Amino acid sequence: MPADIEHRAPALQGRAAGLVRMLDLVPHVEGGFFREIWRSKDVVAPADRRGKRAALTSIYFLLPRGAVSRWHRVRSDELWHHCEGDPLELWLMSPEQPSLSKLALGALAHDREPVRAVPAGWWQAATPLGEYTLVSCSVAPGFDFSDFELLAEQPASDALQRARDDASELL
Repeated sequence: MPADIEHRAPALQGRAAGLVRMLDLVPHVEGGFFREIWRSKDVVAPADRRGKRAALTSIYFLLPRGAVSRWHRVRSDELWHHCEGDPLELWLMSPEQPSLSKLALGALAHDREPVRAVPAGWWQAATPLGEYTLVSCSVAPGFDFSDFELLAEQPASDALQRARDDASELL
């Protein structure tokens, strides 16, 4: 992880600061704070031949006001589960589609759901819609940093241009 992560982490206050301490969260390269909470001992071999992975991994992930989960993608399916705090706006971009979509993640209401899925290989970004949002994210086959890409670190591409045009604050 880059050495400048600490500089990108916003100052924490209130419940968000308490959760970072209580859950022993650390800054994440994509933004916010995290801690891995589960790594399955079962191992699977994904069909794309990227090598063996844990069958399932899960983290706590906290985004306080002022933080974003920067545009990134993972080579596995990912489920976002709202745990507490304000709703979160989850941005998605299919590798094949020219448009961005937004989903609300939070307590069940007419315009949001507590669980959202991001298919493997899709670009994703998120921002809290209030003081903080605490989620858990589960990845299957399990997360490995070699399966993770930040969009801002990629060569010029259509996906990067769409993100710059429509949601540059999430780069």
